[in-house]
Amino acid sequence: MGIGLGVTLLVLGAILTFTGLDESIFNTDLDTVGIILMVGGALALIMGVIQNAQRQRHTTVTERRGGPDIVERRDDAY
Repeated sequence: MGIGLGVTLLVLGAILTFTGLDESIFNTDLDTVGIILMVGGALALIMGVIQNAQRQRHTTVTERRGGPDIVERRDDAY
């Protein structure tokens, strides 16, 4: 999800920054909004790559069954 979100934010930010949309409709500076979206997309892309790299490094846990795991102790000295 992180990589897809990052790419989507980068594309939307680039569209808002580099196209000549009419800013009077939205009453805001679309170049600034586009740059903010592109920075957020880059961060999401980096975090997605880091999470995928951590997911690949995993340890294997081996479970052994059949041996006496519980030692029962009795005190018959009443």
